[in-house]
Amino acid sequence: QVQLVESGGGLVQAGGSLRLSCAASGRTFRNSQLGWFRQAPGKGRESVAGISWSGGDTYYADSVKGRFTISRDNAKNSVYLQMNSLNPEDTAVYYCAATKPYVLGHYDYWGQGTQVTVSS
Repeated sequence: QVQLVESGGGLVQAGGSLRLSCAASGRTFRNSQLGWFRQAPGKGRESVAGISWSGGDTYYADSVKGRFTISRDNAKNSVYLQMNSLNPEDTAVYYCAATKPYVLGHYDYWGQGTQVTVSS
């Protein structure tokens, strides 16, 4: 059974940092695009960042560019999101997701989410 499990969320003050991790099990994702999404209360799900299977290409939402960094470790079947200079607008449940092998942009596998709360 494929599972994605996020960790690293929590409560942080504005200007602080958090590092989210997502560990995958059940199959290898070394040939899958991986991404982070978030959903704030009362809002729709938003794509935050994505990374290609090689790690050579990354994507960021305009709202997080320059503050967030996505990375992956294929040996550990994991993806990470380093979040710096956090502000209250970053408060949301953060989800990691994965595509099927060699698929771009369509995510079939999702984690349960981890809460990030940024206080002002």
